[in-house]
Amino acid sequence: MQRTTQVIGQSGAFLDALERASRAAALDRPVLVIGERGTGKELVAERLHRLSPRWDQPLVIMNCAALPETLIEAELFGHESGAFTGATKARAGRFEEADGGTLFLDELGTLSMAAQDRLLRAVEYGEVTRIGSSRPLRVDVRIVAATNEHLPDKVDRHEFRADLLDRLSFEVVTLPPLRARSGDIPVLADHFGRRMASEIGWDRWPGFGPRALDALMTHRWPGNVRELRNVVERAVYRWAGEGPVDSIEIDPFASPYRPQGLHGGAPRPAAPAPSAETPSAAPPRAEPEDSPVAACDAGPSDFKSRVARFERELLARALAEHRFNQRATADSLGLTYDQLRHALRRHDLINAGG
Repeated sequence: MQRTTQVIGQSGAFLDALERASRAAALDRPVLVIGERGTGKELVAERLHRLSPRWDQPLVIMNCAALPETLIEAELFGHESGAFTGATKARAGRFEEADGGTLFLDELGTLSMAAQDRLLRAVEYGEVTRIGSSRPLRVDVRIVAATNEHLPDKVDRHEFRADLLDRLSFEVVTLPPLRARSGDIPVLADHFGRRMASEIGWDRWPGFGPRALDALMTHRWPGNVRELRNVVERAVYRWAGEGPVDSIEIDPFASPYRPQGLHGGAPRPAAPAPSAETPSAAPPRAEPEDSPVAACDAGPSDFKSRVARFERELLARALAEHRFNQRATADSLGLTYDQLRHALRRHDLINAGG
C-alpha cells in the first residue's frame, strides 16, 4: 500500500538527518532511527526502504509496544499449531512476511530480554524458529528499528542487550525535534493548512495571519510534527472569518469548565465569603508599575500591552547581559536562535547593539 504522507523540511539539521538516511539506504545493513514522539521516525524508515535495492519487496511494520510481552515473540517469529493456548493453526511471523524486504521495528526499547535474545540470533545468522518448532527457517530481512529512548542508558541498566545494540547500530539516524528546526514550522503549517482547506472544500488557501504565525513560532511543540499537524488542522476547520486564518488554539483541552482536582472530580468548593465577624484579608501589596506582577495584575484593556512591554524589556536586558550575542541570549532564555530572532523582530530589537 502506497502512502500519501510526505517528508517535508528545509532546515539544516533535518536535511542532514535525511541525507544520512539516504546514504545508508543502499547498504544492506541495519539502521537505528532515534527521535522524540512525532518526529517522523516511521517516515524515515519508509524512505530507507524505498531508496534501497529492496524497494519492490515487502516493508513490514511492527510496533513492539502495541502487543503484550507474551505475544511479541509469536508475532515476530511465528508459531506452530498447538504451540500455546489459542494457537489453533500455524502462523508465519513478521520475519517470514518480510523475507526479501525490510522489517521496521518501532519502539524497539520495549522488547523483553527474551525477545531480544531471539532477535539477536535472527539478525546475526539470518535464521528464525517458530515457537513450538525445532526447525530453523532461513530469512533474508533488512532491519530498521526506531526508538525514542537512549539505548546505551538501557544497556547500562541491564535492560537492553549490548551485543544486540552493537548489531543494530551500524548506522544511527537521530531526528531533530521541531523546536530545533523552527524554520520548518511555517513550511509545515502551510502544507497542513492547504491540505485541510482542500479537504473541507475551501476554494483557496488564504494562509495564516500574524497572530497565528506568532503563536505557532513561539510554542515549544513537545509533540513535534504530529502535534503541529493537529493544531493547524483544528485551526483551519474552526476558522469562520474572512481572510487569513488568525486564531490558533494550542491546547484543545483548554476550557473554563474542564474537570478540577487530581482525578478529574468535582471542583473544590469556593472559600466562604467573609462575614462581618470575620476580619477581612489584608490588602494586596502594591507592586511597582513596571514589574512582572503589575503587568499580570493589569486590567484586560491594557493586559497585552503590558505583557508586550515586559517581554521587550526582558529581551533587551538579556541582550545587554550577553553583550548582544544573540546565540548566547537565546541559550540563556531557553529559546532556539530562530525563535529569539522572531521575538526580536516583533519588538524592533533585531539590530540592537549594532
